[in-house]
Amino acid sequence: MVWPIRSRISSLLCSKAPLVGSYVYDSWWCSRFSVQRPWPKFMDCVKTDRCRAAASLPWLKEKQPEDPGICVRLGRENKGLDEGNMAEIDGYQNLFGLMKQRFLNFKNQKYRKELEHFQALAEAQYPKFMVIACADSRVCPSNILGFQPGEVFMIRNVANLVPGMKNGASECNAALEFAVTTLKVENILVIGHSRCAGIETLMNMPEDVESRVHPSSRNFIHKWVANGKLAKLRTKAATAHLSFDQQCRFCEKESINQSLLNLLSYPWIEDRVRRELLSLHGGHYNFSNCSFEKWTLDFKACNLREEGSSYVVKEQEFWC
Repeated sequence: MVWPIRSRISSLLCSKAPLVGSYVYDSWWCSRFSVQRPWPKFMDCVKTDRCRAAASLPWLKEKQPEDPGICVRLGRENKGLDEGNMAEIDGYQNLFGLMKQRFLNFKNQKYRKELEHFQALAEAQYPKFMVIACADSRVCPSNILGFQPGEVFMIRNVANLVPGMKNGASECNAALEFAVTTLKVENILVIGHSRCAGIETLMNMPEDVESRVHPSSRNFIHKWVANGKLAKLRTKAATAHLSFDQQCRFCEKESINQSLLNLLSYPWIEDRVRRELLSLHGGHYNFSNCSFEKWTLDFKACNLREEGSSYVVKEQEFWC
């Protein structure tokens, strides 16, 4: 009698799968591992058939059930988490519930609809851009500039800084080396932003603190933002008559240009820029008024020298 029972239950699951697929998986099948109860062997066969059926299901939201009473796609603990802001949600379980729904939305509304594209990305990546952006939670390049999977090789750090080659190895220049020498990106874009706490820390640091930052120092933030000290010096020289807030706003862009110059301290970057195989760009996102400035480093007009380089930019645009 095992086979008729299995066939009956399997057909029932397949017929109702668009309605109960997620709920069955979350509540019934998973309970096998969390609750001690007898488990009939024939249910293993049913689970296999159910998983095969669910694997080819359309996105659950594409077809609404006729009877709202049997809409059990979400468990009670996850209701209302399809949409929302993490800042407004309490409890890590609810946060991961929201994260789960966002992932499922991506999988069903993006991944499955562009399956061929994502399967190709699973084999290799060919991004045209390398982006270096700040780790600030308010500045997400993929969000504000619409980058799609496979388009950008990205690194984010405090204050979107690029240390010079003489400063030694870091996760930043390791990523740069891979992007430029292996992926052969055609553009590097350094993105800064308004009200950057990293830049404010740099501008607040006394000169003697910068000189006393030792490689073994445990003040990691001071040690890192000290990579922007040349930008700070230029800012102080150009804006001595301005308020501290205005100086910080100036330094946000000055540090971007200093990072573009620092990129040229790496021979494998400078060589590709010289051969016009790679372009260096700066960008600044102002989230106070939602505007974006973009510019390109004019390599031929730049004056590169060991004791202090100067830069020239071109192709400036303002998006608002």
